[in-house]
Amino acid sequence: MWKLLVLALFAAACTKAEPAQERHAPAQLQTMTVDEVDASLAKGEVQPVDVNGDATRQHEGVLPGAVLLTDDDSFKISELPADKSKPLVFYCANTACSSSHHAAEKAITAGYERVRVMPDGIAGWIKAGKQTQKI
Repeated sequence: MWKLLVLALFAAACTKAEPAQERHAPAQLQTMTVDEVDASLAKGEVQPVDVNGDATRQHEGVLPGAVLLTDDDSFKISELPADKSKPLVFYCANTACSSSHHAAEKAITAGYERVRVMPDGIAGWIKAGKQTQKI
């Protein structure tokens, strides 16, 4: 039962009802592994951007220091750091969720220069034994 609840929570974490295949990242969108993000965070080289819903954030936490977007589509660009050259890494629930890709595309369109996605999401971060920040 516990596993079903967690799976349901992660499935609900994506804020869009569109099928993931309709919202794939463009070819220029680069990715980072959990370990790469962890190392970059430790050096202060990247700003994590959380695209998860409140339920996932409350249950799983967020990456330390993450910017919390209202959602992947209607968030205001002002929710992101003002410095458009700051390296950003977007993430959502897991590899089945494309909300992070969608939000990253929006950031690129708005002129952000160093945008990446961590496809494993918060589930991959936790699975790798990395620390989360509770909100």
